[in-house]
Amino acid sequence: MKIVAITACPVGIAHTYMAAEKLSKTGAELGHDVKVETHGSIGIENGLTEQEIKEADGVIIAADKTVDLERFAGKRVVVVPVAEAIKQPAELIERVKTAPIQKGAVKDVKKEKDGNIVYRALMNGVSHMIPFVVVGGLLIALALAIGGEPTANGLAIPEGSIWQKVLDVGAASFMFMVPILAGYIAYAIADRPALAPGIVGGYIAANGSFYGSEAGAGFLGGILAGFAAGYLVRWIKTWKVPQMMQPIMPILVIPIISMVAIAALFIFVVGAPIAGLMEGLTTMLQGMEGSSKIVLGLLLGAMIAFDMGGPVNKVAFLFGASMIAEGQTGIMGAIAVAICIPPLGMGIATFIRKKLFVKEEQEAGKAAFMMGLVGITEGAIPFAAGDPLRVIPANMIGAMVGAAIAITVGVTNNVPHGGPVVAVLGAVDNVIMFFISVIIGSLITAFTTIFLKERAQRKVKQSESLKQVG
Repeated sequence: MKIVAITACPVGIAHTYMAAEKLSKTGAELGHDVKVETHGSIGIENGLTEQEIKEADGVIIAADKTVDLERFAGKRVVVVPVAEAIKQPAELIERVKTAPIQKGAVKDVKKEKDGNIVYRALMNGVSHMIPFVVVGGLLIALALAIGGEPTANGLAIPEGSIWQKVLDVGAASFMFMVPILAGYIAYAIADRPALAPGIVGGYIAANGSFYGSEAGAGFLGGILAGFAAGYLVRWIKTWKVPQMMQPIMPILVIPIISMVAIAALFIFVVGAPIAGLMEGLTTMLQGMEGSSKIVLGLLLGAMIAFDMGGPVNKVAFLFGASMIAEGQTGIMGAIAVAICIPPLGMGIATFIRKKLFVKEEQEAGKAAFMMGLVGITEGAIPFAAGDPLRVIPANMIGAMVGAAIAITVGVTNNVPHGGPVVAVLGAVDNVIMFFISVIIGSLITAFTTIFLKERAQRKVKQSESLKQVG
């Protein structure tokens, strides 16, 4: 039997090639001719020709992201998650004999196989976002670490210096982070027509000026924009339109309608609550100035780590910056500790338990650790976007503990910035306790992340075991 196959995972590094190897070797052992096309991080390799597809008796699609099935029309097609090709290649090859014949476009199959669409879409967005975060973050970190000088307005780089140019390039890369995340979440759900609405929606989500907020909705807003754009476009694609309109639907009609709708969602619906949230949180923090230091530290740490650059984070940061002018530098001391804990914690977690993270996440962990050293909280965003239910709580717990310790023992910071870099540059008082607070908080975040991820893996294995028994 001649079989052609495609393997693809969201990151496109490990599982894609492991599945291809398993299918090829198992097929040869069973006496079948199996050719596998891989959709990896560097693109399509070992591509299938039209002649090979024509001669094939069946097709295996082992993928956790969208794959175009139109070229396999008329063939028996099996569509499964990539992990199934790694675990049960023989059974998968046997299923080809009785698989249904592919008749329509990819959307017809995806409706039946979309149980894991949320995970696939999130990971598709995260995998495309990571290069922007890593490159941008490392350039910013390098510029601040070497060219930065502590000032009343935070770490500053002299105008016209080479490090200012490096900082600008890094900031430009960072600017694309949320739009790319949103765009490729949408793309995974509804293919190419959803890409532009998702990217534009992500940009609007990250830019608070569209809806009168001092801060955008951050990466959480980007995730919302991506899913909203994806499912909206997916729905529009089901509309019955005259044949003369069909050619312009994916390039004109769908993008315009969906882009306007997503923009309106954030400008008129989501934006006002975000602006109101920032105002309410600011008022709450101002009312807590004379309250318990521990409670205030816990609250500030939680806010800084919750959305990492989003509106909640910005409120806490701006509050701490405003308190410096009033001589209350202890608040900014706690914030300086909390700022660096999420990226440092994620970096440490990838160092300690590599097996819990795919190769691309392991590389992102190194970059996150470097970003944490210079106070760039956004270094943890790829991890939070890919696994928010476990990473965000872990980030918050570590940052809360670190900030509470710092504010209780009298750590102060005279510039509106965070991370070990401000201590090295002399902006922090009680430096030893500053570093102790950072270390404790970062370790708590790392080990909490490891615990939650390992527990989730155990539950998955138990569930699979029960299915096999059943």
